[in-house]
Amino acid sequence: MKKALVCGAGGFIGSHMVDRLVQEDFHVKGVDLKSPEFSETSAHEFVIGDLTDQSFCNSIFEDGFDEVYQFAADMGGAGYIFTGENDAQVMYNSASVNLNVLEASRIRSAKKVFFSSSACVYPEHNQRATSSPVTSEDTAYPANPDSDYGWEKLFSERLYHAYARNHGMWTRVARYHNIFGPMGTWSGGKEKAPAALCRKVAEAQKNGEVEIWGDGLQTRSFLFIDDCIEATTRLLRHETFAGPVNIGSEEMISINDLAKTIISISGKNLSLKHIDGPQGVRGRNSHNKLINEKLSWQPEISLFDGLKKTYPWIASEVAKFNSGLAA
Repeated sequence: MKKALVCGAGGFIGSHMVDRLVQEDFHVKGVDLKSPEFSETSAHEFVIGDLTDQSFCNSIFEDGFDEVYQFAADMGGAGYIFTGENDAQVMYNSASVNLNVLEASRIRSAKKVFFSSSACVYPEHNQRATSSPVTSEDTAYPANPDSDYGWEKLFSERLYHAYARNHGMWTRVARYHNIFGPMGTWSGGKEKAPAALCRKVAEAQKNGEVEIWGDGLQTRSFLFIDDCIEATTRLLRHETFAGPVNIGSEEMISINDLAKTIISISGKNLSLKHIDGPQGVRGRNSHNKLINEKLSWQPEISLFDGLKKTYPWIASEVAKFNSGLAA
């Protein structure tokens, strides 16, 4: 039986990857600061611990993992990343994890190692227009990310490629563009826009309002979790292509229209209320030419279909939370 290690297995993407690998008959070890919040892990082994601790990180590695997926990071949505209040913590924690995971992978001869980077590496000046952001993979340099989170991701990309060059390791790097779906964080300040808006719509009273940070004209694209997992496994297992490559959707939408789509799915009659709040860049969209060429991959699940799966799950979580408060 092949062996896989999923770092960040208690998180949204990591827990979905564990499920996929178990279905593929891997023996899966998961590691994270916490267990998955919304379901029991399907991992054969699950270790609670801090990957910023090098001794702990070394202890969870075994000789010859066939696949290592490194999702562990200090991350969150705009309310966490773009305020500037968490920059030192984000950079220290995430860089420490990547340094430790890579070195442990080298020492214990991990066969294939995947790193989840981010669309946040792209220059802020290429994403000032809502209609035509520039995010092809070759535009990351000259570097000018819009946040320290993006700077750390860019550093770590180079770290993985350097280990591949200098130590003959098989590393693969993807730049994720706003992954969403059920079983993800939907409250607490670290949730991404689709989850935050699903929560706000679910919490809103009939004929109420949904608050939007800024004017709501800022644009993004969002990729459903199942498509993300498929693209990720294809990349890690590709014989020659190492990335970095975008994993995202080219179905760009304004935040106002994203909110209106969720409202329509909910069946409620709600209006939008614009307030001050962190927004990030004005426009961001995935550019998928390279991944189409190298991996023959494109998303299969539309934004609308993904939201139809995600909103009912978040609405049920909101209802469970509220009923618990009432009790």
